[in-house]
Amino acid sequence: MKTAITELFGIEHPIIQGGMHFVGFAELAAAVSNAGGLGIITGLTQKTPELLAKEIARCRDMTDKPFGVNLTFLPTFAAPPYPEYIAAIVEGGIKAVETAGRSPEQYMPALKAAGIKVIHKCTSVRHSLKAERIGCDAVSVDGFECGGHPGEDDIPNMILLPRAAEELKIPFVASGGMADGRSLVAALSLGAAGMNMGTRFIATKEAPVHQNVKNALVAATELDTRLIMRSLRNTERVLRNANVDRLIEIEREKGDKLKIDDIHDQVAGVYPQIMLEGKMDAGAWSCGMVAGLIHDIPSCKELVDRIMSEAEQIIRSRLMGFLDGTGPARKVA
Repeated sequence: MKTAITELFGIEHPIIQGGMHFVGFAELAAAVSNAGGLGIITGLTQKTPELLAKEIARCRDMTDKPFGVNLTFLPTFAAPPYPEYIAAIVEGGIKAVETAGRSPEQYMPALKAAGIKVIHKCTSVRHSLKAERIGCDAVSVDGFECGGHPGEDDIPNMILLPRAAEELKIPFVASGGMADGRSLVAALSLGAAGMNMGTRFIATKEAPVHQNVKNALVAATELDTRLIMRSLRNTERVLRNANVDRLIEIEREKGDKLKIDDIHDQVAGVYPQIMLEGKMDAGAWSCGMVAGLIHDIPSCKELVDRIMSEAEQIIRSRLMGFLDGTGPARKVA
């Protein structure tokens, strides 16, 4: 399948694995790229630029296909040494960077000078247009369904994607709620040139996380995520667990007086405990509503091949069938 995204990044299938804290290591990125998608190493999971350089080299040993690095821009008072991280990305020969968080505007000259294609994660049309104006090559449009930070507008992808298509000149991918061939066909029909999957790629054989995490995703339904930190205007969608329930109780008790320090124990430093040690009640971790569509733990290749096969079946058999009067009477995919 050829789209503007496959052409932009030199990949076989229009599927991107989004950056995820303590998930986006070389093993997963290489597996996704080897399956024909675009794997992404999560830059800031590596505590120093030197460690990121080693992770890039490690991924290079596992795949000869294109892969990228996620770089999330945090508030300036806690800013990592971004120029050094970018230098490691450039020296590692990376040609695709997924940016997230704050605007990457001040770092765009360094990225573009190195010939790097930048795709910025946005939760609104206005932010997408800003990304286009500052020179981003593509946008990952995150609907309200997504895991992690869905922004504060609460616009689901059935509205957000066609709105992005109306406004943007650069290509974009759909993120949030993406899991299978149905997701891909829906995203394409709404104007996207591909899709970004985060949560779905955690439940794969190659994802370097504890088995408890993968099992939790298979067991979860679409009703099992919660929105936290809304009053702080730092909304995050997470999978429900005991500590998340406690966090929500604290939010109710504090109301508008809530401060980040009040929920520190539930949100700070929990990712290594959950992802590496499998302590599923340790605290809040990002998870999309798409958990309700996760029913197994395939390899990345099995998952990507299945998505592309389903998508082709839906387009050729189901959708074309509606036009020529031979549409299937039974449920497809």
